[in-house]
Amino acid sequence: QVTCVEVVEAYVERIKEVNPLINAVVKDRFEEALQEARQVDKLLSEGLGDDYLEEKFPLLGVPITVKEAFSLHGMPNTSGLVNRRNVIATSDATVVSRLKQAGAIPLGVTNCSELCMWYESSNKVYGRTNNPYDLQRIVGGSSGGEGGVLAAACSVIGVGSDIGGSIRMPAFFNGVFGHKPTTGVVPNDGQFPNAHGVRTSYLCTGPMCRYAEDLELVLRVMAGPGVSKLKLNEKVSLEKIKFHCMDHDGGSVFVSPVDKEILQAQKKVVEHIESDLGVRVQRVAIHKMKYSFQIWSAMMSSKDSNGQEAQRFTDLLGDHGKPVWPLWELMKWLVGMSSHTLPAIALGLTEKLMKLNHSGNAKLVSMGKSLQEEMEALLGQDGVLLYPSHPTIAPKHHSPICMPFNFAYT
Repeated sequence: QVTCVEVVEAYVERIKEVNPLINAVVKDRFEEALQEARQVDKLLSEGLGDDYLEEKFPLLGVPITVKEAFSLHGMPNTSGLVNRRNVIATSDATVVSRLKQAGAIPLGVTNCSELCMWYESSNKVYGRTNNPYDLQRIVGGSSGGEGGVLAAACSVIGVGSDIGGSIRMPAFFNGVFGHKPTTGVVPNDGQFPNAHGVRTSYLCTGPMCRYAEDLELVLRVMAGPGVSKLKLNEKVSLEKIKFHCMDHDGGSVFVSPVDKEILQAQKKVVEHIESDLGVRVQRVAIHKMKYSFQIWSAMMSSKDSNGQEAQRFTDLLGDHGKPVWPLWELMKWLVGMSSHTLPAIALGLTEKLMKLNHSGNAKLVSMGKSLQEEMEALLGQDGVLLYPSHPTIAPKHHSPICMPFNFAYT
């Protein structure tokens, strides 16, 4: 038996030990966490009963970390944007508040990519986060700090968000577990940048955990009343699930081939499911997946059902500062004078180019809707698709810029 203070102290010491190597926690709140741990120990000493405490505080005394893009009172909230380096959160994001109310103790905030729109967690405010299994490799993004801190045993639960793989890739690269929930289940309030227009259909806040068994409980807490949209209380018979598998996207010219070791791992999963459950895993080929990147890009920049334009990325780059001109920013970057990362500048340029091809974008949006219908028809209410989270294992630092569309698998 240990006290909550002893648990928190152990995680604090672990962060102090490994964070100089991985640079995942960008701002800590150790003193506040220890004070909260003392309050938990005091509560436990009052003899209120385990059943009462478990129901009222399901995460009582559990150390957590939070992606820096989310508001955590008293912590920075820059999202890796230099112009926001003096922004300090004066309140908690909704999900952070719910986790605190459930008894969780935040230890600090973790690194992300600039404006959460790249799959290497590196920016001009905090620098680069390194994979704890190989410091020469990336942790993914944009919730990469969370992936790294969980893999390094510095935390057991993390808060992430995902609009194009930002929970799923870090979970994959770091060997931990992440879940992008159904849209509208978990509130996105209190993060920067938040989604507007059509992007509200893509941005999801979700749990990241060191242990898979914790995902359901954390999802319940984060969702609050929204959990009623799910069927988590219904028993599931795995033997009655329809399993499908797809090894790759069909050969997009913009994306790397899937690594042999990933194909081998997926093959082992299929063999295990078939032998353990006695079911057949159906191989499928969804041809439109080859165009995932193009579809995602077109739909992200399209108008919503009310005709509202998507928020421009260049406007976000100019938050708390002057307007940003991507081409001029690229010139500045070439001579080392830009306060923005190259991926952010490249995304600003890509956004400009995408708007020049209206008819092509409209066709891709239509293809995206057709792909969604095809997926819904395939999976129904009881289907699972086994599909790689990324075509390669965690890449070496800087290499994603050479294959920028590999995130299309998510």
